[in-house]
Amino acid sequence: MSEKNPPAEGQLVPFGPLLPGQRWSLARKREVALRLLRGEPLDALSRELGVEIYRLEKWRDRALSGMDAGLKEREGDPVAEQLDAAMRRIGELSMENELLRGRIERPGPLAGRRSKR
Repeated sequence: MSEKNPPAEGQLVPFGPLLPGQRWSLARKREVALRLLRGEPLDALSRELGVEIYRLEKWRDRALSGMDAGLKEREGDPVAEQLDAAMRRIGELSMENELLRGRIERPGPLAGRRSKR
């Protein structure tokens, strides 16, 4: 399977050493990292795939750090929500001030008038 035609979602990724000129696709690396995380021996996988152990360890470490980053994300962070609400309110108040200032500066019902007395 070539790099230009990645496997469709749910389609199995072929295993084994790459053919000359082939590159490791994201899907193949993900499958290898999952196999390592499931507990397959590093040296056996290295021999099967023809990939150096240090490279397999790097793929596993990157997969773990990606999982850590994904799990650190907060859904509905209360501080961010409060900040967003405050920024929206500041925008609304600024708009109201501009509109009121514009009405005061032109003649009309809110314009500053002198009494006739």
